[in-house]
Amino acid sequence: MDGIKLASDLTAADLRGKKVLVRVDLNLPLQDGEVSDDFRFQKTLPLLQFLLKQEAKIILLSHLGGAAGSLLPVSRWLQKFLPHVFVESFDAVAVERGLAEKPVVLLENLRRDRGEENNLSEFAERLAKFGDLYINEAFSVSHREHASVAALPKLLPHYVGPRFKQEYEQLSKAFTPEHPFIFILGGAKFTTKVPVLKKFMYLADQIFIHGALANAFFKELGYQTGTSLVDEQSDMARQFLKFEKIVLPVDVRVRRGTEVSIKKPDELNKEDEIIDVGVDSLEQLGEAVATAKFVLWNGPVGRFEFGFRGGTDAVAKIVAEAEAHSIIGGGDTLAAIRDLNLLDKFDFISTAGGAMLDFLAEGTLPGIEALKA
Repeated sequence: MDGIKLASDLTAADLRGKKVLVRVDLNLPLQDGEVSDDFRFQKTLPLLQFLLKQEAKIILLSHLGGAAGSLLPVSRWLQKFLPHVFVESFDAVAVERGLAEKPVVLLENLRRDRGEENNLSEFAERLAKFGDLYINEAFSVSHREHASVAALPKLLPHYVGPRFKQEYEQLSKAFTPEHPFIFILGGAKFTTKVPVLKKFMYLADQIFIHGALANAFFKELGYQTGTSLVDEQSDMARQFLKFEKIVLPVDVRVRRGTEVSIKKPDELNKEDEIIDVGVDSLEQLGEAVATAKFVLWNGPVGRFEFGFRGGTDAVAKIVAEAEAHSIIGGGDTLAAIRDLNLLDKFDFISTAGGAMLDFLAEGTLPGIEALKA
């Protein structure tokens, strides 16, 4: 990360009594008003503990969903890890009052002000008045050209957090991998995957396409996809069909009413819905991963969000048992390995979703470029 200053290099003399704006990602999943997965936050906590040890004061900046979301439920949960004052308005007086009570304040969802998502300089300037310096520890949102990511760091001395740096360094290994290099790409939206597919078509030895992403290929091949989820712009898959590196499922698990069966992709009818990958496809993937030196995996291989997780769980076990250097990412991917107690079986687990794909495609992000300024 040439030209970017590291938060880990800051000393007690740099930080004591200073007000530090820290962009974090507390956009955590909630279930019945409670945080259901805190993996992303736990990777951020060491930086916050370091800052407190150096007697700095912390203003946490985050979002939660869109403009209607509130960080209040997250704030209640966060108290057990990090005692703080929750500040509901973007007001300097309220922030100062909070810091007088405790050394940490958490601001309400930044997206409640239109200046955040519109990257308005006025909003960034208002936030800059709250602190003395800025640290970005939210790699997962740094693909967004939002005020707290792209404009704010230019107004204050700025640094990159240790977890952000680790994301950058680990994901960068995919640009110069050992071979054979296997890329497993799942998920649903084909349009978001096109740039990374174009990039890795020339870097990977094989790209295994799974999940609803594969359905776009099946449609372009003229197969019946029935009631399966297919991206509206599935025709974008056409440009990749000529590449032998693309490996599609040879069988899929389908649902027809209450009946579930395994079929070959060209055997589907109008009533069938593809819900997961088949046994033969998993065996094919397992053979490739067993001889790989580097494996990159992003996205589930079935309709994970609807409970069809058998294929994704199987892929997690395949990659976990491999000797290859493994990097994985994506929200549902992470959920699968957490539930299987496999978190320590991979070389690196990215906390990013869309940012991971954008970085792999472009080699940089708006949040990275802002830190270079």
